[in-house]
Amino acid sequence: MQYICKYQSPLGGITVSADGNNLTGLWFDGQKYFAATLPAAHEEKQLPVFDQTQRWLDCYFSGKNPGFTPPLRPEGSPFRQAVWKILLQIPYGETITYKDIAEEIARQQGKQTMSAQAIGGAVGHNPISIIIPCHRVVGSDGSLTGYAGGIPKKVGLLTLEQANMSGLFIPEK
Repeated sequence: MQYICKYQSPLGGITVSADGNNLTGLWFDGQKYFAATLPAAHEEKQLPVFDQTQRWLDCYFSGKNPGFTPPLRPEGSPFRQAVWKILLQIPYGETITYKDIAEEIARQQGKQTMSAQAIGGAVGHNPISIIIPCHRVVGSDGSLTGYAGGIPKKVGLLTLEQANMSGLFIPEK
């Protein structure tokens, strides 16, 4: 059984899901791929993992590095899991490029190259936003692209973390 709880952040409503013990999803309400891994049969219930997650989010949205991670169990292919593991290693307030992640995945897999677009797909389908910090991934040219929650939320999260935004830009459509 999957369970959900709601959280109100300064950037909008958030829905959080868990399997009872581990976090399985965290989405801004209405974002792209919202609740994509959440089964139709779920119930709203307060759980210890939600208490941990709410403490994490309260600390995070107060502008501090929470310094801990609630137990996570994102659902995805081995490739996506490998990408999400790299995302978890990006330090608070810092950014990395899709190209950097592609090079690291290629190295791990013993390949010469890896498609940055494939990395973008894995990053974009991250079911536990913010905590698995997909907002910290930027284009190699400094473009702020590819955040399922929307570019304004990506900018808001990076600003909250006091990331160095010089050299980063929102591409024109």
